[in-house]
Amino acid sequence: MKALRIEKRKLAVREIEKPERGEEALVRVLLSGICNTDLEIARGYAGFKGTIGHEFVGVVEEAPEAALVGQRVVGEINAGCGKCDLCRAGDPRHCPDRTVLGIVGRDGAHAEFLRLPLTNLHVVPDKVVDEHAVFAEPLAAACGIMEGVAVRKSDRVAVIGDGKLGLLCAQAIALTGAPVLLIGKHAEKLRIAERRGIETATAKTGAQRKREFDVVVEASGSPSGFAGALELLRPRGVLVLKSTFQGPPDMGEFDPARLVVDEITIMGSRCGRFQPALDLLKKGAIDIDSLISEEYPLARGVHAMERAGKQGVLKVFLRP
Repeated sequence: MKALRIEKRKLAVREIEKPERGEEALVRVLLSGICNTDLEIARGYAGFKGTIGHEFVGVVEEAPEAALVGQRVVGEINAGCGKCDLCRAGDPRHCPDRTVLGIVGRDGAHAEFLRLPLTNLHVVPDKVVDEHAVFAEPLAAACGIMEGVAVRKSDRVAVIGDGKLGLLCAQAIALTGAPVLLIGKHAEKLRIAERRGIETATAKTGAQRKREFDVVVEASGSPSGFAGALELLRPRGVLVLKSTFQGPPDMGEFDPARLVVDEITIMGSRCGRFQPALDLLKKGAIDIDSLISEEYPLARGVHAMERAGKQGVLKVFLRP
């Protein structure tokens, strides 16, 4: 089968053996989505080798449970050991021995087939089209913010970054009723949020609104995002970090004493639960169509990755 792989620090579409399902499910990939983490992995983030990609929708080809065969599914990306306290509690996202689809120790979704445990799979509602279902993983990551922060209607929230994840975060948080400001650099992307009734600002004007927000979500994907996000927070505010990137962060003139004096809480936020995301997709509560830019066959995966890294481009799909 074809797969988009990192091998010997080089990105290429290669022919590899079709995986055997073992005790897991074998999924035929219908569509996969390129995200910023894929781009960072190609630059060396996480030191991953193998098939990249973790956003997908597919059809179960083989599974230990016959009822699952033929079902259209998406999949949570963290596969736990099944034995530790976290896994037994039903949350393998921080299992110390987990593998992560296309990121840590497990071949990913930019391929014709992939493997995942049955517990990771979620059946896609019939009314959710493939192009929207691919967004289940990043939308779950956006919804995951509300797992860690109880956003109230009275809270002022700023989201930094008008890329795919920033736009999803702004839309998901706005559904809580809290006023949201999306700060970005691209007028055409900011207009996507504006059409949903979300206030927007350019990076320059947004930076002037210092100490105004109760919650700030840093989703710019930039190493310099931390210091700027911190400046927007009120005392006792919460800074939610979503960006992952290759290399150290640029802390600028960051003063750690500010965290103590203003009693700032810093929270990392990675993966969220899929069911809330699928519920939003089923309701049509999120503007997904505006986030889709281009689609390429898997055979042109390297070119698709190059396109996904271009300024102004949002979601790029690969179709096996």
